[in-house]
Amino acid sequence: MSLTMAIPIHKPVLLSEAVEALQAKPGKRYIDCTLGSGGHASAILEKILPDGQLLGIDADPEAINIAKPRLADYIGSTIIINDNFANLETICRENNFLPVHGILFDLGLSSTQLEISERGFSFQHDGPLDMRFSPAQELTAADIVNNLPEDKLSQIIKTYGEERYSKRIARCIGKSRPISSTLQLASVVEKAIGSRHGKIHPATRTFMALRIAVNRELENLATALKQTVNCLDHRGRLVVISYHSLEDRIAKQFMIRESKGCLCPPDTPVCQCGHMPSLKIISKKAITPSLTEIKLNPRSRSAKLRVAERL
Repeated sequence: MSLTMAIPIHKPVLLSEAVEALQAKPGKRYIDCTLGSGGHASAILEKILPDGQLLGIDADPEAINIAKPRLADYIGSTIIINDNFANLETICRENNFLPVHGILFDLGLSSTQLEISERGFSFQHDGPLDMRFSPAQELTAADIVNNLPEDKLSQIIKTYGEERYSKRIARCIGKSRPISSTLQLASVVEKAIGSRHGKIHPATRTFMALRIAVNRELENLATALKQTVNCLDHRGRLVVISYHSLEDRIAKQFMIRESKGCLCPPDTPVCQCGHMPSLKIISKKAITPSLTEIKLNPRSRSAKLRVAERL
């Protein structure tokens, strides 16, 4: 049985809202920086054919393998690249894909990645503590869990997972080393803070923090967002869908910063920075899924969509 048959296809979140926010039009060029299984990409392609083009990027080679057959009908209109979106500008130049009329980021983890136990993203199935988006990356979750000093491990869990019991968890992990599997780690976290921990499993925040740290997700997002300004054409749209407060904060603050002129301190008599606004914020408040979508796809409940337009 092929992987695409064995693993459920990821349901794209805020699909119609994202395509509408991009203002996808025939003959234009768009970038899906998080191609995944191709859900958003195929919806965009339907809007931009016959002469439009889409560049799809994903750091996960398995996602590329799933997306390619799904997008086979659009083969003449798509370029698919296995790379990290932190290299956005270089990817665009190398593929002669500048300027573009819309860029989409759909951040976080796909249900496809969660379902493959060998990837180590989920404690629903036992698997190795991996959590890498790309096998080319050296650092794994096991490296962090087993080798990092407890204070640094606690800081990762607190910062990226926003976990109030980070010190207790790190201390319990330190006493339980070596830890080699997802279920083993989940059990250690549950032992550290107890099984009753709100509506979510007690290990949820720890797993999320480790995944973010392994893949440098926040750093790569900030790096990529800076490059979007150089890639977008006049009136081109930037659309970011996030599922984590830290991701949303990065996207929101970037859009606010790039919508302003001078960024000098208020008491500076004459502007020294020379900064000029490059974006106009379209969605002053984040767009969120409807109750119907949340009911059909509970994983969408934390999603926030923000939109800005190139000046």
